[in-house]
Amino acid sequence: MPISPLTPPEPPSETTTIGFIYPDHAAEDDYPLAEQLLGGDMAGIKLPVEHIYGTDLHAVPELLDLGSESRLADGAALLAKHEPDAVMWACTSGSFVYGWEGARDQADRLAAVAGVPASSTSFAFVHAAHALRVRRVAVAASYPDDVARLFVEFLGAGGIEVVSMGSADIDTAAEVGELSPEAVVELAASGDHPAADALLVPDTAMRTLGEINTLETRLGKPVLTANQVTVWEGLRLTGRSPLVRTLGALFGQRGN
Repeated sequence: MPISPLTPPEPPSETTTIGFIYPDHAAEDDYPLAEQLLGGDMAGIKLPVEHIYGTDLHAVPELLDLGSESRLADGAALLAKHEPDAVMWACTSGSFVYGWEGARDQADRLAAVAGVPASSTSFAFVHAAHALRVRRVAVAASYPDDVARLFVEFLGAGGIEVVSMGSADIDTAAEVGELSPEAVVELAASGDHPAADALLVPDTAMRTLGEINTLETRLGKPVLTANQVTVWEGLRLTGRSPLVRTLGALFGQRGN
């Protein structure tokens, strides 16, 4: 009897939309890449990005301004047309610079103005590390040393021990966004430590999604990067936990 042609699967009846507030321009193309790797329309996942603008300098006063309530409210307003189910402040330094309680207040205020659950990249790192049951990490930071140390303090407040921190001392997000894939891999790998259960790479200005599997294979441990954990955290807020081999160990397990 004739064989019926295969028909493509129907898209899910409901779509999960995670909105991202991204500062300026650097590595925001990681988000459409993540949407593609997650299956996009066929998986019922949309990851729209809207931009807010300020300085891209990795310095504390400028980062405090970048993550201010008014700027994030502007970002939430831009995302409203996408009708997101959750909103992420896609900036590590613009959240951890406030400290643990300040970053919590920042996320709560963003959730209030957006009308949906919200979080930030800094909390995403802590939640992702706990999901993988890692407690000792190495940090490969692009930031100047004083800013990178604030991230270490934030992780400590979240119960994550940092056994080693590398700082590349790059002054601006734009410079980070210009790093080649090879440079990203070398910067990240150079920050690893044998005592670390995982390596953390905390800058959403760095294109990392395409390099995660390379790094995990080379280092033999989970690698958590800023744009990766930001996407994961947004999905977590909506109860989604898709399995995706191309997005590292973090996306290799359900129920996180």
